[in-house]
Amino acid sequence: MRRSLTSTVALAASALLSVAVAAPARAHDGPAAGAGFGTPAGATTKAPYRPSQSVRSLQQAPAGYTAVFTQTVSRHGARALSDSEDGDLLLKLWQQAADEGALTRLGRSFGPDVRELLDANAKVGYGALTGQGRRALRDTAERMERRLPGLFGRIAAGADDPAGPDRIDVVSSGQPRAVDSGTEFTNGLVAGEPALAKAVDPARTDTDLLYFHKSAVNKDYTDYVKKDPRLAATLAAIRDQPRSHEAARHVLERIFTKQFVARLAAGAYPFAGNELDAAQAVFSLYSVTADLTDEGDWHLGRYIGPDEAAWFGYLDNAEEFYTKGPGFAGRDITYRMAGVLLDDLFRKVEDRRAGTGGLGAELRFTHAEEIIPLAALMGLPGSTAQATEASPFSYASNAWRGATVAPMGANIQWDLYRKGEKYLVRMLYNEKQTAFRPGCVPVSKGSYFYDVDELERCFGRAS
Repeated sequence: MRRSLTSTVALAASALLSVAVAAPARAHDGPAAGAGFGTPAGATTKAPYRPSQSVRSLQQAPAGYTAVFTQTVSRHGARALSDSEDGDLLLKLWQQAADEGALTRLGRSFGPDVRELLDANAKVGYGALTGQGRRALRDTAERMERRLPGLFGRIAAGADDPAGPDRIDVVSSGQPRAVDSGTEFTNGLVAGEPALAKAVDPARTDTDLLYFHKSAVNKDYTDYVKKDPRLAATLAAIRDQPRSHEAARHVLERIFTKQFVARLAAGAYPFAGNELDAAQAVFSLYSVTADLTDEGDWHLGRYIGPDEAAWFGYLDNAEEFYTKGPGFAGRDITYRMAGVLLDDLFRKVEDRRAGTGGLGAELRFTHAEEIIPLAALMGLPGSTAQATEASPFSYASNAWRGATVAPMGANIQWDLYRKGEKYLVRMLYNEKQTAFRPGCVPVSKGSYFYDVDELERCFGRAS
């Protein structure tokens, strides 16, 4: 339930609400919020995955270089709701309004629509991959194989040797949706080349690497999310703006009478919080329907207009930005912990260059809580700018969007190429060729290929 953190911090921050918030004049001003093509402005990290570049438009490796290894860090695919809390709250509120005769004509259909959505989520399994999520992972794997036919051809050719130099390692956080994502991805690889099935080693779990936001060694991070007064004040001030309450009323007055919404706003129904809590619950259910297209035809869009969806998407993105992304200027508490994952990316490259490790592909499956900090640590597009007290997060001043940084199925891929004793790395971010951060020099101007030694120098790993 997305409003839980902001409701809690609002209470903790009552003495600090003088924080100035430069929210956008319209939530969807500025860079497009979608992940790929056609994603609506209200999209958040619940956005379905779309590749950002076609296979055919990628740069070719410099002459003489051959792909010898690839590795990915992928978010799990599109999933169902993590729980029924928002839906249960809204059904209770809807029944309260029905008992009071306070439903609008449209609002009479709201309860059945919510029940239908909750039933579909329960059938899939709360937090489990949806049909769309499974398919997107298989499709992503097949495109990877098409990008690197020589590499996967070689892996397939040596697949009968369990001790061969080109195995496929699959590792996840251990959470069911991440484990299932690894299975769907490897199924996609095998569908393109059946011989790869023998090259895939048994999947394994590494929580320290791929679920680090819950690790005891990162207690300072969990304390920050739960207790930091500046975070509490900033999120409360962003949320508790006149426009938030206006958008909430517009949403709820499609469902309930104005008098009922006014009573809700005044705290007459403590189980539901206030009108902003209820409207954000509607938005949460509306958002997940984009991930459940295989499971039904949904009608929650009739209760929330594009402008309101864009505003609540902004509130969601603001919370993600400050709790997982670039965050406050001068602080790295939200992304420093991703160093363990960046170290592993480099280590696998180093192992391959040294002729150790025995891998042709390393496939990792994790969560937004890991992808978002890693993107900030690496300075990937959209994750380069922090927010200051004078200029808090807004769409007008910051390019960060959850739907582009970490949509469902988001992925970061490093491909390693070899020519004699020289090794180059190409990075893809959501399948788009992407430059490494400023200060890293490619092999030639405009190239997306980088010498491994140069990356070691640029990231401070050179001895």
